[in-house]
Amino acid sequence: MSDRALVEHLADGQVHSGERLACALGVSRAAVWKGIERLRARGIEILAEPRRGYRLPAAVELLEESRLTRAIAPERRARLRGIEVLFDVDSTNDRLLNREPPPPDQALLCCCELQRAGRGRRGRRWFAPFGQGIAMSIGWQFRAMPRDLPALGLAIGTAIARALTRVGARGIRLKWPNDVCFEDRKLGGVLIDLRAEAAGPVHVVIGVGLNLALSASARSQIEATGVRAAAIADACPATPSRNEVAGRVIDEVLAVVADYERSGFTPHRADWSSLDAFANRRARVSLGVESVHGIARGIDAEGALQLEVDGAMRKFLSGDLSLRLEDGVD
Repeated sequence: MSDRALVEHLADGQVHSGERLACALGVSRAAVWKGIERLRARGIEILAEPRRGYRLPAAVELLEESRLTRAIAPERRARLRGIEVLFDVDSTNDRLLNREPPPPDQALLCCCELQRAGRGRRGRRWFAPFGQGIAMSIGWQFRAMPRDLPALGLAIGTAIARALTRVGARGIRLKWPNDVCFEDRKLGGVLIDLRAEAAGPVHVVIGVGLNLALSASARSQIEATGVRAAAIADACPATPSRNEVAGRVIDEVLAVVADYERSGFTPHRADWSSLDAFANRRARVSLGVESVHGIARGIDAEGALQLEVDGAMRKFLSGDLSLRLEDGVD
C-alpha cells in the first residue's frame, strides 16, 4: 500500500473506517493504521474519530498530471519533455538540478504533494503544508547566457501574477526580488538555481512556491518564522482549483522562458513596475549588519533595486540582502 493511495481515499475529507480502507486497499487494518501513522509522521494532519474512522481536517485536491496540463496552452504543453507529479521529495529544485537538463526549447516539470527540504531565498526553509499550496520546479536550458539572466526571477514574478489573475485573484503585487504578495503579506516566491559553462549552455531550474489556502494552524506556523503569510484564496472570491493554478503558472512561466534568451527582461519591466509592492514607499535594505534607509524607486533596466537615499539614487543587485518596509513588513 502506497502512502499516496491511502491519501487518495482520504482526500474527500469524509470519515473512512479502518475496515473500509483496508478492504479498498487490499491490506489489513493494522497496515492501514501503520499507514496513517506514517502520514502523520510526514506532517499530514489526520483526525481519528472513535468507532467511526479517519479523516483529513478538510478535503484536498491532489495534483494530477492530466488536470494540470489541461490549463496549459497546446504550444507550451508541447515543450514539456517530462512531467513528474510526486507524492514527496526532498526538494523539487534539487531533483531537477541532479538530472540531465532538457534540450534547448524543452522543459522538465516536477511538482509534489510533500516537500521535505524546500528551499527559499537566503537559505530559508520553504514551508509547504500538505494540500494547502503548490511546490514545483521547471527545468530549462538556454543555448547561451541570456544578457539579462539576473533579472529572470523578476520576469517569472510577472508570469505568476498573470497566472493568478487568470484564476480570479485581484490585488497581487510583487516584492523585489522574488516574492509574490497580497496586502503586504507573502503569498509565494521564486527560487532560481543555475549551472552554466563558460560560453556554453545555461541550465536553470525555476522553483515556485505558492500558498493556495492556509488553515489557521498552517498560517500560524509560517508566521512564527517572522513572515506575514497570505494565500491565493485571500485574493479570490472563491478558492480556485489547485491543478488549474499550477497549470496556469506553468503556462505563463514557459511563455517567459521560451522568449527570454531573445528578448531578455525589457518586455517585462513595465509589468513588474506596475505590480511593485514597495514603489515610492519608505524602505530599508539590510546587508548583514549594515542597513540603508530610503524610498524605494522601483527597478532599473537590468532589474536592480533603486533606493533613493538623501536625494541620491543607490542601486542593489539581488544577493545576500533583505528589503523591508520601514514599518517592519518582510
